[in-house]
Amino acid sequence: MIFSTPREFTPATKETGLSDASPLWFIFKKNELLVLQKDASDGLEIPNLKDPSELGINIGSQQLIGHYGDQPCYTALASDISEEHDSVIWSGLRALFGRLDDGLFSISGRAYQIADWYRTHRYCGHCGTKNTLQDSDRCLICPSCGQLHYPRVSPAVMVMIQKGDQFLLARSPHFIPGMYSALAGFAEPGETLEETVHREVYEEVGIRVKNIRYFASQPWPFPHSLMIAFHADYESGDINIDPTEIEDADWFSADKLPDRLPGQISISRKLIEATLHELKHH
Repeated sequence: MIFSTPREFTPATKETGLSDASPLWFIFKKNELLVLQKDASDGLEIPNLKDPSELGINIGSQQLIGHYGDQPCYTALASDISEEHDSVIWSGLRALFGRLDDGLFSISGRAYQIADWYRTHRYCGHCGTKNTLQDSDRCLICPSCGQLHYPRVSPAVMVMIQKGDQFLLARSPHFIPGMYSALAGFAEPGETLEETVHREVYEEVGIRVKNIRYFASQPWPFPHSLMIAFHADYESGDINIDPTEIEDADWFSADKLPDRLPGQISISRKLIEATLHELKHH
């Protein structure tokens, strides 16, 4: 799945000291990642150098996120740009899909979540003191009250509901014109993921489901979600949308698809394609 961690990547908070390889630098300016143009082609790469200052970039902080093969990987926030190198490009992650090596693209998602967590949790939410990074764990600690601040991960479910050879897709008001996707929503405190599926489906389209089956998961770093996708079977009820959440919903089939489906980068597209494949070979 997209954003799954490549096998060559090992998460870490400390360097092993076993390699002299130059680090890979995942440097962010707000929501944009610094990448380098390889050559006249469309290929892009992550900076591989001893220090970001070689590119005219000064960083305010850095965190080791792991090792890609024998290369240390750091995420950092740009604090000052003195004189950018001609090959430097700043880009949002979505625009890098297909242009950056798949393994590095996946690590970029992890790097962004860690960088964004640090940027938004510099001060303790309990007493207001400036937090400090733990050495042994991916954690910020308040030196005054001892409050611990771990990176935020928000679990969200996605579900493909099937009724015979039909499946339910819906569109939210913020979708691009003509695009439909599987239903999705965030888990609430105290819920199992299965309970979230039941609640979200009933709240958004007014139907009941059964036989919930796990499909796959995908970290979604925009900025800190974990998407957990399921298949489910229709049980009862008629479509009755919640207009505050859903603009439209309908039953589709392999012969009747919406004008647009979600992009290949998303787990929703993988879920739809898996459903179409299953129906074709049923």
